[in-house]
Amino acid sequence: MDVHNSEQRSKNMRAIKASGTKPELLMAKALWSKGYRYRKNNKAV
Repeated sequence: MDVHNSEQRSKNMRAIKASGTKPELLMAKALWSKGYRYRKNNKAV
């Protein structure tokens, strides 16, 4: 059973953005291959 009505659920789902999309992964791999070292969602900073 859903605790939200359909209007609230729709609003919540619209707010969720895609991550790890193909263009994002291609860019990350290209930067990494060029020597730019980074980490996504690094908690140590």
